[in-house]
Amino acid sequence: MTDLFEVGIITFGEISPDLTTGKVMSQRDRMAEIVEQAVVADEAGLDVYAVGEHHRSDFVASAPPVILAAVAARTKRIRLTSGVTVLGSEDPVRVFQNFATLDLLSDGRAEIIAGRGSFSESFPLFGYDVADYADLYREKLNALLSIRDSNPGVWGGGPHTRDLTGLDIAPRPVGELPIWIGSGGTPASATRAGLMGLPLALGLLLGPVGQFAHGVAKYYEAFEAAGHPVANARVGITAHGYVGPTSQGARDTMYPYFKVGMRENNHQRGAGFDLPRRAFDAQATPGGGLLVGSPQEVIDKLMTYHELYGTTRALFHLGYGHMPQRDHLAAIELLGTEVAPVLRRELSQSVRRSA
Repeated sequence: MTDLFEVGIITFGEISPDLTTGKVMSQRDRMAEIVEQAVVADEAGLDVYAVGEHHRSDFVASAPPVILAAVAARTKRIRLTSGVTVLGSEDPVRVFQNFATLDLLSDGRAEIIAGRGSFSESFPLFGYDVADYADLYREKLNALLSIRDSNPGVWGGGPHTRDLTGLDIAPRPVGELPIWIGSGGTPASATRAGLMGLPLALGLLLGPVGQFAHGVAKYYEAFEAAGHPVANARVGITAHGYVGPTSQGARDTMYPYFKVGMRENNHQRGAGFDLPRRAFDAQATPGGGLLVGSPQEVIDKLMTYHELYGTTRALFHLGYGHMPQRDHLAAIELLGTEVAPVLRRELSQSVRRSA
C-alpha cells in the first residue's frame, strides 16, 4: 500500500428505471458505463475499484472478475477487487484461478473480498441449499486460503469441498493475492477475520456511524490474541454516498436515485422498502452512515470513521439506483481530486505528529 488511506468506488451494476422516462437501459450499455466509471476513477487518482456479485436480471455484475479484466485493460494503477465474492455458492478453486488470472493481467492489482453475501439467489442457481449458508462459507473460505498459501494443494476436503492434496492449482498470482473478509458488522464475522489475520471490509447500509464499534473492537482483540502483528490489522468500510460541490446539492442529487435503488433493487430484503427524505437527511448528518455531502463534509465523516474504527480504506457506492452517468462521473472526479488527497495528507501528518 503506497498511501495511508485508500479511497475507491464500488458498483453492483444495478439497472433501475429512468426517473423521467421509466425506460430501462440495455445490459450492454450498462456494462459500458461501469467500465467508463473505472477508467475515470483511475485517471482521477482513486485507489480501488470494486464490483459486487449479484445474480438477478436487474443487475449485470454476475461475473466480477470478467468485468474487472476488462477494466484492467483500460487502467494503469487502480486496485481491482470483488465486493463481495459470494464464496458459499462458488468453487474456491475457480475463484482463485479467476482472480490469479486477473492479477497477472493487471500486473498485481487484484484482490478478493470474500463474504457470505446479503442476497441468496446464487445458492439455488448453483445447486446449493441456503440452509447450509454459514457452513458453506466457513469451509470454502478455509479452502480458498489454503489454495492461496500452498501449491500443490494441501486442503484435505470436507462436507462441501473436495480433497485438493497434491493437486497443481494454477495460474499463480504475481505475489500473495490479498483476501479481505466482507462483513455486515457482526461481532462473530469480525472475530473470524481477526483470528485469521485477514483485513476486514465492513459493508454499511444505514444507521449511526458508530454502530459497528463493538464488532471492530472484537476484530482487533482477536487479531492480537491469535498472535498476528497488530500493525497488519486493516479495516475498510463500504457505504452508499455521493459527493458534490455543495452539501445540499449532493443530497438533492443522490436522494431520488438512492430511493429508487432501495425500492427496486433491494426487494429481497423486504418488498416495497421506501426511504422518506427526512430519514435520508438524518443519515446524511455527521452522526449518520451515508457518505454524502460536499468534499469537506465527506472528509470530516471519513475522519470520524477513521477515529472510531481505525479505517484505512473507504469504498463509495455512488449512484445507487442508476444515477445518470454524468452525475456519477462528476462525483468520481471530486473524490479523486478533492477528497482522497486531503485524507492522505491529514492522516500522514497525524502519524508524523504521533511518532
